[in-house]
Order: sequence, then C-alpha cells, then structure tokens
Amino acid sequence: MLSGLDYGMERGSPGIFFIVTLIVFLLDQASKFFLAGWIRPGTMVELIPGVLNLVQVKNTGVAFGLFAHHLTWTRYFFSAINLFAAVFLFFLARKASWPKAVCYGLIAGGALGNFVDRFFRGGVSDFIDLHLGPYHWPAFNLADSAITIGVLLYLGISFKKGPSG
Repeated sequence: MLSGLDYGMERGSPGIFFIVTLIVFLLDQASKFFLAGWIRPGTMVELIPGVLNLVQVKNTGVAFGLFAHHLTWTRYFFSAINLFAAVFLFFLARKASWPKAVCYGLIAGGALGNFVDRFFRGGVSDFIDLHLGPYHWPAFNLADSAITIGVLLYLGISFKKGPSG
C-alpha cells in the first residue's frame, strides 16, 4: 500500500504547484509593496553591517541589469518569457512528482512576480543587497530568490536520482 508521500511521488501534482506558485507570488508582491513605502530610491537600510542592506532599485533589464538600456523591446519580450515560463512549468507540474512540482512552483511564482513588475511597472523592483564589505552582489528580490532556490532544488533532485530518473 502506498503512503500519501509515495502516492504524491507517482502522479502529477498541479495542486502543490499552484499553492507554491501563489505563496511565492503573494510574498514577492507584498514585500515589494511594503518596502516601496518604507525605503525611498537612493536610500539604504543596513540590516547586518557589512553583509546585508535593504535598498530600492528598479531593474529595467534582466538578470544583473543586462539590456537595461533597450527599454522599447526588453520590457515586453522578457515579460512574455516570464509568462511563457510559468505556463510551461504548469504543464510540467501536471505529471511531476511533488518535489519537482514544488521546484516548478518556486520558479513559476518568481517568474510571475517579476512579470507583474516588468509588464505593469516598467521594471523589476529589487531590494536585497548582499555584500561582503565593499563587494556587492547585484540587488535582487524574493522572486529572484525563489527562482534560484527552485532551480537549485531541481538540480539536486535530478542529480540525486541519476541521469535516468
């Protein structure tokens, strides 16, 4: 007899996908809304000295600000990619194990959060500034974090099962 955990490994998990996607999307949008009212552009709130700040940055490009100066086409092109990715991941989740559906939901929720920013606000709101002394990683947000975590978890699941599984 299969336990609930085993059963979830055997069939599609679109419900888990939708729940994770919705949670990530709502947390991302709520954090951006809250921080936009709290931190003004050009200012910084130091949370952990020398390591973590909150900032307000509008990224009109893609990862690390690439293509930021090509506003006329990047806004709609990358918005379409975000939306396509979320829909594609839904179809993958329909036949995925629940761990993979969680990964897909993390990625899709992040993609949808960045889609809303890019399409409706003209750029993605980034606010997490990680750094080690003067060496800063480009600012990012919860959507970016969810996408990264989803991809890393997916890779971990894939490597754990081996190339055939």
